[in-house]
Amino acid sequence: MPRASPPFSSDIRFARAPQGIAGKLLTALFSVGLLVLGVMFSLVALAVAAVIGLLFAGWFWWKTRALRKALREATPAAATASRAADGDIIDGECVRETPSRELLR
Repeated sequence: MPRASPPFSSDIRFARAPQGIAGKLLTALFSVGLLVLGVMFSLVALAVAAVIGLLFAGWFWWKTRALRKALREATPAAATASRAADGDIIDGECVRETPSRELLR
């Protein structure tokens, strides 16, 4: 009768661990080499992501230049156009003082 294996397990058997000093040294060198390769590839991926991000930022800046120019030019004109001739503007509201007899009508 076959032995039942626990769920999510595999029956993969690995070779035994290296026994000699040469095998342990070779395993350590291989592990360090894989670690160095992993760091190198992650740095390349980070550099590529940074370049793509800078290209996108430059493209976005270039596409919005007309909007920024229009906002810069419209800001002083909007401030003078909204000023009331006979009142004061406080926080965007127009306050007009009238004689008290006009209020009683």
